[in-house]
Amino acid sequence: MDSIPKILIVEDEKRLADLLKNSLEENKFEVEIAYDGYIAKRLFSSAVFNLIILDINIPLINGYELCKEIRLINSNIPIIMLTAMSSTENKLNGFNSGADDYIIKPFNFNELLARLKVFLRRTTLQSPILTDSIIKINNLIINKVTKTVSRENNVIELTAKEYSLLEYLATNKGSIISRTEIAEKIWGLNFDTGTNYIDVYINYLRRKIDKNYDVKLIHTRVGQGYLLNE
Repeated sequence: MDSIPKILIVEDEKRLADLLKNSLEENKFEVEIAYDGYIAKRLFSSAVFNLIILDINIPLINGYELCKEIRLINSNIPIIMLTAMSSTENKLNGFNSGADDYIIKPFNFNELLARLKVFLRRTTLQSPILTDSIIKINNLIINKVTKTVSRENNVIELTAKEYSLLEYLATNKGSIISRTEIAEKIWGLNFDTGTNYIDVYINYLRRKIDKNYDVKLIHTRVGQGYLLNE
């Protein structure tokens, strides 16, 4: 793969999660850990991962339900369930939830690594995972499928109109977008020079996207419009 594959480990047993992370990083993978289902869902919505290693017995959202929710967003990402639940029923539930593989604890790390590499090779030969659906500008990540926005892994809550405006600016990264174009594309209206609602919404976005960060991404070009650029 051209870039370093990024793995999400969803495991509430901290010692095992940390051990897995260290071992995978030694094998040139980038790794993030989620210790419960809620954190995993938030991380998955705000970053691009190439593969998920998922336990079943995790707090807040169990592995079966989390797997189903991830599949609604991305049907292609490989998901390996890594669990102590070894019955045939457990395995069937795992595969029916959308898992691609099911490994039972205790496990051999080299076997896990081999299976992981097989899945990554397959997805590399196919299409990149969600590349057209993720916009990354500096440390801002916009997921066009889930309509979620994050910066430095901090999820940013936006209204529907704020999100539409941000996505449009980001899709046209580096280009100056006039108030007239924004009014037509986002609001479906003819621009009225007597109103300032576009400026108001730009200020809303600035407070949420730029205020707490040193690098400002939303810029004004006086008399021309706005642009989003790093």
